[in-house]
Amino acid sequence: MKAAGVTREAHRPFRRQLAATPRPKVPAHNPVRYSPKVNEMIRFSLLAGLALGLTAPGAYAADELPAGAVRKTAEELVWGPGRVPGHEIAPLIGDSTKPGPYVERVKFPANSTSQAHSHPDDRTYTVISGTWYVGYGDTFDPAKLKALPAGSYHTEPANVNHFSVVKDGGVVVQITGTGTTATRFFDPANAPKK
Repeated sequence: MKAAGVTREAHRPFRRQLAATPRPKVPAHNPVRYSPKVNEMIRFSLLAGLALGLTAPGAYAADELPAGAVRKTAEELVWGPGRVPGHEIAPLIGDSTKPGPYVERVKFPANSTSQAHSHPDDRTYTVISGTWYVGYGDTFDPAKLKALPAGSYHTEPANVNHFSVVKDGGVVVQITGTGTTATRFFDPANAPKK
């Protein structure tokens, strides 16, 4: 093949010179030989790295966490009475009764209705289990309810009235907000009696 006036013949002297250059013989398995001291250091480094690699994931014991870390299974949650009779709360981070961010889980009992109410803080909810029916408005209206099955996400802006229904089986939600929080019923006559 000719390209820009260069022929194969022009490259032959270079090819012969390249072919005549002695090349080192390299065995197929290419063993690298080091002094016994270097081999010992390599073995030690590999073993030390392996030992560190195996212990690093367990660097913190089951109950020993770095500052600020929280790690709980569902079975480790501590449930207490909620702000509304019949509800239960398990605090995860912070305290909703004090200023600052908080995350908590709330259990709503089966076959219960929460009349129109609001909270002074913006909130986000994730439905952990069950199906939660939620609507917005100053009075309870079943036509405004939307079913939120487990895995659903819901927000409640501060001071916006909303209501909910729990049917069979109860519901667990995870709430994130900024305290201090409270539950204020639109019609005080609908507030549950403690």
